[in-house]
Amino acid sequence: MKSLTINTLIITVFFFTIQTSFASPPRLEDVFSQCTTDFRPSNPNVPIQNFTYTQQDPRFLTILNNYVRNLRYFNHTTRRPVAIVAAADVTHIQATITCAKRLSLQLRIRSGGHDYDGLSYSSTVEFVVLDMFNLRSIEFDPKLDTAWVQSGATLGEIYYGVANKSNDLRGFPAGICPGLGAGGHFSGGGYGNMMRKYGLSVDNIIDAKIVDAKGRVLDRSSMGEDLFWALRGGGAASFCVVLAWKIKLVPVPGKVTVFNVEAVGNRGGVNTTELVVKWQEIADKTDNNLFIRLTLSTSNKTVKGSFMGMFLGDSTKLLEIMNSDFPELGLNKTECLEMKWIESVLFWLSIPPGTAPTSVMLNRIPQKQIYLKRKSDYVQKPISRTGLDAIFKVLLENENVTMAWNPYGGRMSEVLSTETAFPHRAGNIFKIQYAANWFLPGEAVGNECLSQTERVFEAMTSYVSNNPREAFLNYRDIDIGKNLNSTYEEGKVYGVKYFKNNFERLVNVKSRVDPDNFFRYEQSIPVLSSH
Repeated sequence: MKSLTINTLIITVFFFTIQTSFASPPRLEDVFSQCTTDFRPSNPNVPIQNFTYTQQDPRFLTILNNYVRNLRYFNHTTRRPVAIVAAADVTHIQATITCAKRLSLQLRIRSGGHDYDGLSYSSTVEFVVLDMFNLRSIEFDPKLDTAWVQSGATLGEIYYGVANKSNDLRGFPAGICPGLGAGGHFSGGGYGNMMRKYGLSVDNIIDAKIVDAKGRVLDRSSMGEDLFWALRGGGAASFCVVLAWKIKLVPVPGKVTVFNVEAVGNRGGVNTTELVVKWQEIADKTDNNLFIRLTLSTSNKTVKGSFMGMFLGDSTKLLEIMNSDFPELGLNKTECLEMKWIESVLFWLSIPPGTAPTSVMLNRIPQKQIYLKRKSDYVQKPISRTGLDAIFKVLLENENVTMAWNPYGGRMSEVLSTETAFPHRAGNIFKIQYAANWFLPGEAVGNECLSQTERVFEAMTSYVSNNPREAFLNYRDIDIGKNLNSTYEEGKVYGVKYFKNNFERLVNVKSRVDPDNFFRYEQSIPVLSSH
């Protein structure tokens, strides 16, 4: 009997050993989740496991897709993150950084998802997404001069909150798309239709709270002026996670005036070419309260110029300025719409006045997702009539591409190029955004739209900045270079285009605050140790 018991035990141990030796290793997502759960300090009121989504979670794809703004980076071939941490507390950020480092995972930080080339939610290596949408509080000081804005807040939430708190007496200079997240938009510069009056978003940021690669929570005083300088225009995702920004609110008049007039071939007998020539002459020199964006597209085999503007004042004063500076456009009183500044946000979304409440800008999830490509350029000398005619010909041959020309001048020419990490200041007449949108999946249609964008971009080479051909970080464009091996040489290719002479200072800051290059992605700032 004793011998039988021993034999039974041996057999049991044998089978157990076999099962153990063939057991599957723990999944990376489970190891990561356990690591973040075990992290200390933690906040028992908001346990991180309630805000962590792995690929096994039925909510995973919904959370991932909610802030995807370019369907090119959301398909069956796109690498999925190991996990998404939708941080609701600073300890969640600290845990995510610590565990990503421990497991050699790259970190992608997403506040609004508008990174045009999808770098905030995609990667070619194993990664986790730190999603900031739960961290969206906005706290105003009693005098309504400043506000603390968490990175997950959208511009729509900021604009709506500022206008309501101040009885429409305050605003903030930032982008025209309400869905943009404050985290990425501000750290890349943040421009909009008040930039000629008040500069960029970064010109109106006076403090920040961040979590660095060591998990420390720092503000402007404790992080130091070099890092604070880099965060304003240098792309914070290369350095840290921004928890919140302290912004300086700006006064806005009780009424602003907006307009949007089109010239298809001509307007009032003045052809589109002549209107664009005149726009180039005045757009960066006119009254600082006036911003006129020119969009060039095609309509029925004809180039269409759309002149969309906002004036910080009433229509009477606007027409005085336009009749003096730009009479060729023939703007008249009936084309001018006076409204509150907060209402103008909807106008720039092409929402007709009175058809929707301003609260519509609080909607976070877009009604329609699209495939897209964006590129950028800077123009420093007026383009001749001959040049414009050549450009128009190229647009007619590539009808899926539009160009938005955004005027500089005003406050943009007053701030030194070294004041913040954003370098594109005096000397620029306007910035170009190249845009192609398409709505159908499939490689053929996508390749055609990408090819058309590239053809228009190449055709513009002789009319734009050179050595380097400058680019705008917030119009993310992976075509201008990528850092696959984390080297200084690779980083410099795109770095000098985005940051010009500020690139080397950014490299020095990066090398000091993140020497192990934890915060890295395809277009991050490299470290000197890779030099």
